[in-house]
Amino acid sequence: MGSIVANLPHPFDPLSLAEIETAINIVKKAHGQVFFNVVSLQEPRKAEMTAWLANPETAPRPKRFADVVVIAPGGKVYDGLVDLAEAKITKWDLLDGEQPIITMEELQLVEHVVRKDPKVIEQCIISGVAPEDMHKVYCDPWTIGYDERFGNKVRLQQALMYYRPDIDNCQYQYPLDFCPIYDADKGEIIAIDIPKVRRPLSKAPPMDYHPAAVEARGGYRTDLKPINITQPEGVSFKLTGREIEWQNWKFHIGFNYREGIVLNNITFNDKGTVRPIFYRLSLAEMVVPYGNPEAPHHRKHALDQGEYGAGYMTNSLSLGCDCKGSIHYMDAEFPTRDGGLRTIKNAICIHEEDAGILFKHSDFRDDSVIVTRGRKLIIQQIFTAANYEYVVAWVFHQDGTIAPEIKLTGILNTYAMLEDEDTKGWGTQVYPGVNAHNHQHLFCLRIDANIDGPNNTVFVNDAVPSEAPVGSPENFYGNGFYNKRTKLVTEGEAMTDYNGATSRTWEIANTNKLNPYSKKPVSYKLVSREVPGLMPKEGSLVWKRAAFARHAIHVTKYRDDELWPAGKHVPQTSGEPSRGITEWIGDGTTSIDNTDIVLWHTFGVTHFPSPEDFPVMPAEPMMLLLRPRNFFAGNPVMDVPPSYASTPSQILTGKQGVLDATDKLSTLAFANGNGANCCKSNGFNGTH
Repeated sequence: MGSIVANLPHPFDPLSLAEIETAINIVKKAHGQVFFNVVSLQEPRKAEMTAWLANPETAPRPKRFADVVVIAPGGKVYDGLVDLAEAKITKWDLLDGEQPIITMEELQLVEHVVRKDPKVIEQCIISGVAPEDMHKVYCDPWTIGYDERFGNKVRLQQALMYYRPDIDNCQYQYPLDFCPIYDADKGEIIAIDIPKVRRPLSKAPPMDYHPAAVEARGGYRTDLKPINITQPEGVSFKLTGREIEWQNWKFHIGFNYREGIVLNNITFNDKGTVRPIFYRLSLAEMVVPYGNPEAPHHRKHALDQGEYGAGYMTNSLSLGCDCKGSIHYMDAEFPTRDGGLRTIKNAICIHEEDAGILFKHSDFRDDSVIVTRGRKLIIQQIFTAANYEYVVAWVFHQDGTIAPEIKLTGILNTYAMLEDEDTKGWGTQVYPGVNAHNHQHLFCLRIDANIDGPNNTVFVNDAVPSEAPVGSPENFYGNGFYNKRTKLVTEGEAMTDYNGATSRTWEIANTNKLNPYSKKPVSYKLVSREVPGLMPKEGSLVWKRAAFARHAIHVTKYRDDELWPAGKHVPQTSGEPSRGITEWIGDGTTSIDNTDIVLWHTFGVTHFPSPEDFPVMPAEPMMLLLRPRNFFAGNPVMDVPPSYASTPSQILTGKQGVLDATDKLSTLAFANGNGANCCKSNGFNGTH
């Protein structure tokens, strides 16, 4: 991996504040005062970057370009590129009928407007809010999704309305039943969607989750004892700039406004041979479709990353709360809408955790045993999309496994309901007057494969019984089963779905290199079992706008700038034509056999809310695995020091081997007993 030379940024590094400021000044000088929605690194062209990574001392260093999206007076949207070294604009395209990502500043404007709008005040009074209480009215601004009444040339947001009797109350307990539409260019409300059946403001007592409310209801439980997580000798990873090395892993940690964490040039040192695995990993898009077909709820299907940005919405993390242990943090740096600069402190946290048993075996004959505990490296961010929190963790294991994990928490999106109203199955009453609608969270993982080199092939693996009938010579007892591998040859063939009945997995293989023992291609297997299908029907607005969610797997031939499967500019797209992945695939005839490929995987959860989710949700985790298969010549973690080890010969002589308290293999001590203190023997003591 290339090193940082003479204080120059690594080509994968996000733009620094100085670079963002340079790009802003160049644009202002050429085009006057504009609003900046994006100033971000245009990632280096892959061919140039690959050449530099192979030989950073002599290959040309990729140039730094800023990807810039602005809104000019009159609502005109421009898509540009700025050459930072040459200090010049190299592209400046006027977009027609496309709306760029919505900034946090734009979202925050809406609440101030709705509180002063006479027609909104009128609707609040009808709902039961006193006119002098308009300061207690709140809204969650969402992009409008798409509304055929307005199209996509006018920049709009829809305001989901709420009320807080007290500033500390949970607003989602007091939803209002109407929805104002905000015109960003005019800075005013242009319409209000009002339901046929009015649902007045709930009068139920608040059920809050903050400490004062919990204490008032009887207080917190008192039977929890402290758990301390310590690393007295520091961490086991090494950071050079934004490049990290840990347990044979080495990779670059990037961050952008849209995807948040981006991991590049992921390699594994296999006994002295540095082997490439993935060129780039990211969470590229997501969609949250809600299941109430009644207008205007059909518009509730947030594509949070394309419409608001996981980077823009990321939290500033806190030691001991969001992350525990010995933590390294990275900040995130962005433009402000008016051309200033902002820093999100501690946007990424990096830390190690105990990972439980890595491997173990006991011999029942004599109780000889070896047990080795593993640890894992976690690269994490948390972003807040209005009511929901998304905890995104990239978890690296010592055995070569990468386990992306997402936890959902925060608060349900809610809507008003009458007493004992029939929700018609589209939602659940989670508290008096509170209807939480059914919804899905579907995430799209982008896997830019580089398994022992750039030319890779994807297979579908299905566990199937032998085709031979019971009693046949090939399968006389009927117990035969095998792994059926189907090669995906074209982009069209690669559009595949999960099948739990066959324990379906997908394998990214380098068919040019075989394992010395199994004689099978070296590969990484995608194991993902939380793969619900897209619930909205074919032809629906969501189906058209979020085409990546139509299948669990898509595979495309690599092309620069094909990063985001719902398209570059997502707000207010109609889905006609579908942007992003369907455009790239086209007629599906492009070959993906033994070439540079990108695998897109959509996974997630279907959420039918319940009272246990309210007023704040316990975190719900989902995890998938990228596991080496036929990649190594044997178990790659046999050299991880064991927590306890005894052999049959030691048992026979009345001795057994344990590690000393230094957690290193340099000293092997012998002790009597049968392993009761095995965890203490290498310094674990219940801590990291």
